[in-house]
Amino acid sequence: MAATRATAARIVALRFDGDALVLLDQTQLPWRERYLRLTSAEQVADAIRRLAVRGAPMIGVAAAYAMALDPRPELLKAARPTAVNLARAVDRVAAAPNRLAEARAIHAEEEAASDAIAAHGADFLAGAGARRILTHCNTGALAAPGRGTALAVIAELALRGGLEPVLATESRPLLQGARLTVWELAKLEIPHELIVDSAAPGLIASGALDAVIVGCDRVTANGDVANKVGTYGLALAAQAAGIPFVVAGPTSTIDPGTPTGADITIEERDPDEVRAAGGQPLTLPGTRTRNPAFDVTPAALITALVTERGITSPR
Repeated sequence: MAATRATAARIVALRFDGDALVLLDQTQLPWRERYLRLTSAEQVADAIRRLAVRGAPMIGVAAAYAMALDPRPELLKAARPTAVNLARAVDRVAAAPNRLAEARAIHAEEEAASDAIAAHGADFLAGAGARRILTHCNTGALAAPGRGTALAVIAELALRGGLEPVLATESRPLLQGARLTVWELAKLEIPHELIVDSAAPGLIASGALDAVIVGCDRVTANGDVANKVGTYGLALAAQAAGIPFVVAGPTSTIDPGTPTGADITIEERDPDEVRAAGGQPLTLPGTRTRNPAFDVTPAALITALVTERGITSPR
């Protein structure tokens, strides 16, 4: 199957219908497409915490609309601490004379950023001759309004032709690659293959890939990047293999107020996300676990940071 421009805009994960925020419940994907209708900050904060809505730009937009409906900034900010978009959107709407208009403006800005990121990133990877690409976690229209971030770049490359099947990691422990990225790639009619996370470094080392592209949840002042746990290992493998490691995200994810990656609060999630998958136990009950949702990739490992404003090298 080949991607077309008609399929590129098919996925809408969030909309505001006048008196409620309507979200595609990502916890139900890929088996069921179920929409939630949320009317309070408490409901939106709960949806963010349990990942019914996720992705740094998307949770920022969700929080912005929640502030328009039911302004409770501290409740919303506490829902997920690592992604800077959430707190920034809450503060911006709180300070606006017309909260709903400001929320709509944030939404429109993120959609426009997505289109620009797709174009800039595709130009960069095409210029590098990258046809065999690996991506981690989920960075499409489920994670950011519009086409997404890293997956938007992949979709644009597919539209231009010449892209070989995309490799998507399963992205443990929540399987956001297996559940969400594969669902999006299928919707977009982009050929793809799913791999377990631990297979990725070996495939990179074998010469099977031309580039790795991921999204980001926070970019610090020195260019360090927080992203889905497992990203750091991919960056190390890409550096060792001499292939580009590319990060894609809107400027709303850049946080000049955080000096380095060491200053980022890394969210630790429920141990049962590690002890089970799809509700089925994987180990002995009560097994002690660590479950950081993110890791930090140093700027020195990042070949290019793609934003709506263009491309820079954080190195």
